[in-house]
Amino acid sequence: MSRDSVVSSRYARALFEAASDQGRVEETGQELKAVVEAFEMDSEMRNFIATPNISLTDKENVLKNVLSGKVSDILLSTILLLIERGRQDVFSELLTSYTAIVSRTLNVADAVVYTPYPLNEQEQAEVAATFGQISGKRLKVVNVIDEKLIGGLKVVIGDTLYDGSISGKLERLEKSFQRQA
Repeated sequence: MSRDSVVSSRYARALFEAASDQGRVEETGQELKAVVEAFEMDSEMRNFIATPNISLTDKENVLKNVLSGKVSDILLSTILLLIERGRQDVFSELLTSYTAIVSRTLNVADAVVYTPYPLNEQEQAEVAATFGQISGKRLKVVNVIDEKLIGGLKVVIGDTLYDGSISGKLERLEKSFQRQA
């Protein structure tokens, strides 16, 4: 395990515990994801934070102005602490570690559902309920449109693929014919 992974795991654990104490575990995760994505897309902000010539006070003031009211105080404090300690390079690993802790602790997982058309909320809820029983987890559905699927769906939970697509069934049928020939 790299040093950055160890550091991000420690901060993620502390952030999770603080968020849990406030009953804001999922909200904090969503806020952290938004902040990480914003930093990844904004090279000027990354350069600003990483520039050693800019004082810590200036960096903190800018971040407070940008993030106050948009993220929780615990997340803002964590971000400022990381920057104060020169660890701004672990933001994306912090998100990964935090998400892993939430998944383990709350038994939550993402289910990536591939369909040829967008699923409505009721269909997503049905997929989450059905595959939640199979996996034993509470699922958050992420719908991905795959127009190559003729019909049906493919569901990926962690490293497990459930392929109920028509194209998948045709592919398996073709392979069985090839074995018999």
